[in-house]
Amino acid sequence: MNTHLNINFINTIGQVTAKHWQNLTNSPCPFLQYDFLNALEQSQSVTAEQGWQPHHLVATTDNEVTAVMPMYLKSHSWGEYVFDWDWAEAFERNGIDYYPKLVATIPFTPVSSDKLLSAHLKINDVFAPLIEHCQQKNINSWHILYCDEVLTALPEHVYQRNTVQFHWFNRSYKTFADFLSTFTARKRKNTRKERLSITEQGIKIRQLKNREISQQDLKFFYLTYQLTYLKRGHQPHLSIKFFELLIASKTDNILLIIASNEQEDIACALFFFDDTQLYGRYWGCTKQVNNLHFELCYYRGIEFCIKNQLQVFNPGTQGEHKIQRGFEPVLTHSYHWIKHPAFRTAVQDFCQQEQQQMLTYQQQCRQMLPFKQVTLTATPVKASPP
Repeated sequence: MNTHLNINFINTIGQVTAKHWQNLTNSPCPFLQYDFLNALEQSQSVTAEQGWQPHHLVATTDNEVTAVMPMYLKSHSWGEYVFDWDWAEAFERNGIDYYPKLVATIPFTPVSSDKLLSAHLKINDVFAPLIEHCQQKNINSWHILYCDEVLTALPEHVYQRNTVQFHWFNRSYKTFADFLSTFTARKRKNTRKERLSITEQGIKIRQLKNREISQQDLKFFYLTYQLTYLKRGHQPHLSIKFFELLIASKTDNILLIIASNEQEDIACALFFFDDTQLYGRYWGCTKQVNNLHFELCYYRGIEFCIKNQLQVFNPGTQGEHKIQRGFEPVLTHSYHWIKHPAFRTAVQDFCQQEQQQMLTYQQQCRQMLPFKQVTLTATPVKASPP
């Protein structure tokens, strides 16, 4: 690291100008853009009261900002998708505080990307400064989630975790039928049957981008977004103001797909996209319709990728039902440091065992894919290609 490098932490993204932030990344990933992160804060969707205190890392060299990383002080583990509840419970059983912890992630957004935005620094360059900061500020751990894999040896007491997600890859398909022709006959028939059932049930579907989304469309989306959380007994993470700010911003990377029946909107799915990828984020409905989730969240997304020549479709976390619809298992990476020495051996053993389990699980999932021949990507594709 440069000897003149200084690492500081700020409690709002507003302490860095949008120009400085954007100058540090050429990533098209919509979740790393200043407008997205600023909207989270301006809408009060991430606050200390919500358990998401902004604590962004800012690196300066000779008073010039040379790197930033979105980070948050957490008092819980909700909204992260790399689960450490067992760790927190083990601490609690032993009368030791697990929180606060410092987390580098995009809130409520399990998407792999270059979390450290810099032309010169790599993610492992900030491991030591993060450890020092946590030691000084009585922060019990740090976690960098959904980042690029570190290919060099990890420092002592920094541990890697893996999860499996299911992504769709565009192999130069011209049409959805072209993609479907790679399936076995039985799987191809099943997919066609699912899609045909939407038409047979009288469902109409429309697709809208940023400027085409009306206030009425947004209100319907937010209603279904709320219902999805309430059905699970939770309050939604994001306020409607967050989505209003995004749609009003200058960015043009939101896709809203709405389904209606007899002129009544009944379901929708919200996506983000950039130059190379589509990201499925939110789904909700006011009426249950057979196969509609698959149509809106997966098949329409695949068609959008093919039409716009996007290379990867990340539909979100979990869901083995995605496999038979052509979504392939890929590994994600995260890195963790625990301050309390008594737990380090247990955490290290956990991570090593989990890593082997995830590798085995990935291979098992690959055997379930619907393709005629399994000639697939062995390693995950970056969300933010350089």
